Amino acid sequence: MDFREILAISGQPGLYKYVAQSQRGVIVESLVDGRRMNAAANARVSALTEISMFTEGEDIALSEVFTRIFDHYEGKEAISEKESADKLKAAFAEVVPEYDRERVHVSDIKKCFAWYNILVKAGFTKFVDVEDEAKEGEEETK
Repeated sequence: MDFREILAISGQPGLYKYVAQSQRGVIVESLVDGRRMNAAANARVSALTEISMFTEGEDIALSEVFTRIFDHYEGKEAISEKESADKLKAAFAEVVPEYDRERVHVSDIKKCFAWYNILVKAGFTKFVDVEDEAKEGEEETK
C-alpha cells in the first residue's frame, strides 16, 4: 500500500485508501474496517502527503511527524488519542519539540496520534511517498 493513496475525509472518522474514481466522487476503503464507500465530489478529501504541521520554523510534513513518532515508539502504537490533553501535549512535544504551541491545537494532536495508530495497525512502517523515496535514492547515488 502506497502512503500517497491514504486520504482523510472531512467529517468522517479514520483514514481511507483510494480505490477508484467514480462519477460522483471517489471510492475509498476504510483502513479501520475495510468497508468501501463513495466520498462525494463535494467532500473535502485530503491526501496525507499534502498535510503539514506548524512549527516555530518551517512547517514539517505529516509524513515526517509520523516517521518521528514511529522512531520514538520503536514501531509500536503511540499514546492513545483518548488520553488527557496534558499527556498528549507532553507526548507530542517529545516527538516534535519545535511544534507551534499556539497554532497546533489539542484536536490536531489527537488526530495525529489517532491517524498514526491506524496506519501502524494497517501495517505501515514507512510514511513517505514511494516516488519521493526513489528520487532521494537516485540523488544520493550521484
